[in-house]
Amino acid sequence: MTGPSPRRREGLRWLSCVLLAACGGALTSCDSGSARAQAAPSDAPLPAAPFTDYRAETPGASRKISAADLPAPYATRPARNGARIVPRPTTAWPKAPAGFKVDLYATQVPMPRALRTAPNGDVFVAASNRGEVHVLRGLDAGSKAEFAEVFARGLRQPFGLAFYPPGPSPQWLYIGSHDSIDRLPYQNGDLQARGKPEHIADLPGGGHSTRDIRFSQDGKIMYVAVGSSSNIDDPDTTPGEKHRANVLAFNPDGSGLRVFASGIRNPVGLAIQPGSGALWCSVNERDDLGDDLVPDYITHVQEGGFYGWPWWYIGAHQDPRHEGKHRELKDKVIVPDVLIQPHSASLQLTFYDGEQFPAQYRGDIFAAEHGSWNKATRAGYEVIRVPLHQTGKAGGDYEDFVTGFVLDNGDVWGRPVGVAVAKDGSLLVSDDASSSIWRISHVAAPAPDAAH
Repeated sequence: MTGPSPRRREGLRWLSCVLLAACGGALTSCDSGSARAQAAPSDAPLPAAPFTDYRAETPGASRKISAADLPAPYATRPARNGARIVPRPTTAWPKAPAGFKVDLYATQVPMPRALRTAPNGDVFVAASNRGEVHVLRGLDAGSKAEFAEVFARGLRQPFGLAFYPPGPSPQWLYIGSHDSIDRLPYQNGDLQARGKPEHIADLPGGGHSTRDIRFSQDGKIMYVAVGSSSNIDDPDTTPGEKHRANVLAFNPDGSGLRVFASGIRNPVGLAIQPGSGALWCSVNERDDLGDDLVPDYITHVQEGGFYGWPWWYIGAHQDPRHEGKHRELKDKVIVPDVLIQPHSASLQLTFYDGEQFPAQYRGDIFAAEHGSWNKATRAGYEVIRVPLHQTGKAGGDYEDFVTGFVLDNGDVWGRPVGVAVAKDGSLLVSDDASSSIWRISHVAAPAPDAAH
């Protein structure tokens, strides 16, 4: 019996990186031997379009990747290039399109992750590594939060946050931890939990540990995102992958578990589209097939839909590590709505339902790209906009919106995780590398001769 192939041995050696860095749970990659994390030289050739990396990320730049653009597996050797985190230099600041301003809203939350705006305008923040949920309130003259408080402590890697029932007067805050859904009693304006957590449902723990939660508009369905435990383990032979790489559906009391959609390797972020009520998700796809495979994606989620993992990807592309398996599924694999640069680590997403930004932004999607570790030159480390073109449907294109989190030498000072629309219509972005929450607001465009 032969041993594992070199690629398989390499994948096993770096399994912890796959499980942590790809889901955004670690700030640095594994660091061993010759595979030490390094910043790629700034003079390396740029990837051929439509692929790109951090050096070409510019606010407002439009991008579109299609299934026809995908290279063959292993066109490039899988890379080990985890983020090398450095303190933010005084000269570094996030960059937004013309007409927008970026302010530092809060620094009180250590390693902030998912964000959720309460109906009264308070901003709830998951501090996963601390086992806490924080709440921020207000906006002072310097565009900073006026008040910060720890809402709850003693949680187990909290990430997903959802108020229930939907509407202006919630009674509960649901929290998605790595192995469970719990809820805390809540009323608008609460700065600390009114009681102890109530257990709602068990979930598979470990592996990709982010568990986002959203409720259907009528409040009858609780959607929960559960990522895979691995990069490409076969669920047919791996019991630990049961009820993983799926969007699950429950009744709000935790009963009625069913698989809503499957084959979604790591659906980190969930969002409900205003108006249509459609469920959308933001997905980390698999690694170790090369720099330009497999694209991460953002898509509306079809009930009963199959999105390929682990046997197929982006339609009828079979993963060579599962050659010949489940051929009957080839024509059933759904191609996602928007393909994003591979290895970007797409995390939380939100629909823009505010009124501060120009009219063409309303109804569009914003998503946080935590940044690559499995690409020779970094990609991601930005916030993107997915325009829905006032139709409610994606056309496959997206735009760089907030960039500048990577220095010219490839060192990283910021990693976007969460996005939320504030009560005043500004966009809030959490950054777990610099322990910051940024506020992007729209300001009057300068006059043509304002600089003179």
